[in-house]
Order: sequence, then structure tokens, then C-alpha cells
Amino acid sequence: MNFRISFLLLTLALAACSNNPIQPTQPQQPIVNQTEDAASEARFSQNLNELLGQVSQTQEIPLPALEMGFLDVKTIPSIRKLVLPPSGTFKKNWLVYRKRFIEPVRLKAGRAFWDQNQAFLRQVEQDSGVPAEIIVAIIGIETIYGRQTGNFRVKDVLSTLAFSYPETPNKVAREQLFKDQLKELILLCWTEAGGKLASKNSSQGVNSASFSACLNQNSSYAGAIGLPQFMPGSIRSFAVDGDGDGRIDLKNSPKDAIASVASFMKEHGWQPGMPISFPVQVNGVEAAKQLADGEPQLKFTVQELINKGILTKQQGDLQSGGVEPQSKAFIVDLPYPDKDGVDQVQYFVGLNNFLTIVQYNRSYFYAQSVAEFAEALGYKNQSAVPVESPSKNGGAKAASEKSKPKKSIQKKKAKSS
Repeated sequence: MNFRISFLLLTLALAACSNNPIQPTQPQQPIVNQTEDAASEARFSQNLNELLGQVSQTQEIPLPALEMGFLDVKTIPSIRKLVLPPSGTFKKNWLVYRKRFIEPVRLKAGRAFWDQNQAFLRQVEQDSGVPAEIIVAIIGIETIYGRQTGNFRVKDVLSTLAFSYPETPNKVAREQLFKDQLKELILLCWTEAGGKLASKNSSQGVNSASFSACLNQNSSYAGAIGLPQFMPGSIRSFAVDGDGDGRIDLKNSPKDAIASVASFMKEHGWQPGMPISFPVQVNGVEAAKQLADGEPQLKFTVQELINKGILTKQQGDLQSGGVEPQSKAFIVDLPYPDKDGVDQVQYFVGLNNFLTIVQYNRSYFYAQSVAEFAEALGYKNQSAVPVESPSKNGGAKAASEKSKPKKSIQKKKAKSS
């Protein structure tokens, strides 16, 4: 049954029975455009029906329940524009990007969020090994702690991008990604509403209102949900119940959001007590330029980068042995035009923890912004070295220094870059 077309025909029939006066007709559009629009709608409905049928069959969920949940689904043309790649004349600008996220409003909100949740943040940091500053920075950059979580219905977003993605070179791959996320959304909402997987063709125990509310919740234009902006698949795989109320609510529970970000980072390989990135030495820029290939893969050892002059033993705590010489790293390039419009690049050495942040959002700009936002909140971009491990100059660092209970972050000064 093509329920969207049937619903449309029913709506038109009811309109025809209305006693309202007939409005003046608008000039007709060329019939070819009307045909293309109708054909697009028909394809959209057919493709959605097929996906619902697949989910119904594989998970044994009654098809009518799924069809009812998507009865009023619609495509959103503006989303198709938002996901388009930048024009060929667009120049990436690391300095502009950084200024957008590491700024007074977000930092002030971050300090307030820390004060409100500092005990829980300390507990999560201790349990997961993920620094509280990193968690707070991610939520701040993503949504300013819930102020900007998106205003599109998530089922509309994912359906639009799954079946009506704009014509781009990666259209097929992107549509498949959003088809997968749409399936994940259905399964997420079904279980949140009390359903089982597999359902064995029964809706027993399912709250239809909750199922509908979950499908209709707001998201970003890419389908990300809540304070930490998790995609449905990430919610199912990594989100956790931080406040212990028996459910995961990333929209209204800061504790669920905090614990879920820590869970994601830990599961993606965060190394407790280790640095994120180091700036490249001035005399090592040319060598770094030769190694920068844009691939987020750990491929060079720290010792190799020291030998090439890209790093020095005096950077961070390399001299104290916190980062092993054989630790893997890669080159991070952050382009920007200078005041004269000349292309420039700022280079960093990204370590494992930088790559972990990239798994959260596949952007070097994003990952370095998280690192610097966290530093502005007091994060020390260095490894925790055991007390028994002296540095070459005879000093020592305590491993517990990084994990000391933090006083109110309002007493910390924001570190300028």
C-alpha cells in the first residue's frame, strides 16, 4: 500500500467537499515540472515503503505500526541545500572556524555547565578516563549545552537524505548512510516505546504515542539528536543512562549526555592521561607539509617526527617519557587565508586522542577546537607521568595531578591561544 499517496488523495477529496470559497487559480507551471515533482514524490514514497517493509520483515515489527508512524512524513527541500558541499571558490578558514566556537558565550556557558554538574563530571572522568574538560568542550561546541539542538523533525530529515539526497559525487554512499540511520531511528524508537526486537509481529507493550514522539523529536539538519548531537545509531551503540532513571534522554538529561559522550570517547580508543596534539616547530613546517596528506591515520612514530625536526623533546612532556618514542601520530593541517588573502596553514602533530575526537566529528577543525576549548577550561595537554619517573632535568610529575578534584571552574582563567 502506498500510504503517502493514499493519504494525499484523501486530503484532496476532503478539500473538494469543503464549503470554503474557491480561491483564484495561480498560473499553471509547465506540466513537465509538475510531472517531475509527482514522480519524485512517488519515488520517495515507494523507497520509504520498501525500507519500512525491510525493517518489518527483519525485526518482525507489524508493518501497519511503522506505516502509521510515517504517515505524515515529508521531504524538506532546505535540508537538501544545507548538505551541499561548499562552492569551488570557498576557502577553508581555520581562524574563522576557531573564533566561532572558542568564544566568550560558549566558554561562560561551559563554566556554568561545569558548576552545575561538577560532581558527576568528576565521577565520570574517574570511571571512564575521559577528562571532564573534553566532555564539557564537546557538548559546548555541539549545542552550547542544549541551546541549539536543531528544529527539524528527525524522521523528515533522515527520510529526505535517505531518498532525496542532492546530486553530488558521493550521493549513493550518503544516501546509504542515511538509510542506515533511518533504520536505526526506527529501532531506537520502537524499543524506547516498549517494543522488543524481534517483535514477533506483535505490538504488545508498545506505547504508540511514545513511538510517534520519538520519531517526531527535533534534530539537526543531519539527524543528530540532543545535547551531544548523537546520530540514532550512536545512541543505540554508545549512549548510556547517566542519571539512573531507567531511560536515556540526551535532550533533557545533562547526566545522560555527559556519560554518553564519555562512553563514545572511551569506546573509540581514548587513552587516559595522554596528550591530544602538539604544534609543529617553526623550523619543522616544511617537513610537516611534506607529510600532511589529510588522512586521519596514525602512521608516523613520535621519534620519526623528532628526527625530522617536526617535534622536539622539550615539547609538552616528551622529555619526561610520558609519550613513548614509538607512539604513533599524524600531521594535522589547518588552512586559512591571511589578511592579504594568501593561503597559509597551521600544522599540528595529532596523537591517538586527536584521532578519537575525529571519530566524533570527522573534521580536523572540530578536533583541534575541542582541544583548545578544553584547554581554555583548564585541560593540560600533557601526559600524566608517574611520580617515580623523573624527567631528565631531575624534576618529577605526579600522575595524579591531572585527576585531582577540580574546584569550581569559575576560579580558572581561560587560557588564550
